[in-house]
Amino acid sequence: MVAVSKAMHVGEKVREVRESRKLSVRTLAASAGFSPSFISQVENGQASPSIGSLERIAATLDITLAEFFGASEHRSSPVDRQVKRQRLESAWSKAEIARLGNESSAIRAMMITVAPGGSSGKNPHPAPREELAVVFSGELTLLLENETQRLSRGDAITIPAGAARKWSNESDSPTDVLLVTVREP
Repeated sequence: MVAVSKAMHVGEKVREVRESRKLSVRTLAASAGFSPSFISQVENGQASPSIGSLERIAATLDITLAEFFGASEHRSSPVDRQVKRQRLESAWSKAEIARLGNESSAIRAMMITVAPGGSSGKNPHPAPREELAVVFSGELTLLLENETQRLSRGDAITIPAGAARKWSNESDSPTDVLLVTVREP
């Protein structure tokens, strides 16, 4: 996994954004299709959601996964230093997500490091926005609209908004994937 200095707890960010939107746990849960107890467990660090589940929560809060990082950090410099980069970890997905770039940009980029055996979730879920994925190292298996794609270092794929997709690392080594979306106006 990528060595970074600022670890973030997913639940803290979910609570922070939910409260800033003035939503109750029950309202968020109902809108995202989860039980209130699951959302509460996530917020209290008792459950680690898959990346797919976290995307559903983010979509319900009308933000991208990358915007979870921007909820509390504002940088004025255009330089994004790796040693200062925040990251989220999903124990369930066996993955680490690091936001790349400046929050003020319309471009939302993340580097996702997927450990062997890691995946985005149990089932395919829709891409909240159009995405560009580029494999920087390792191999990734992508189930996209019921078609399996095997991606290797240097391969790129555009995933249409709303397309059902599930990714997984079926190899014996970590995989680094750059995922880019554009913030909607």
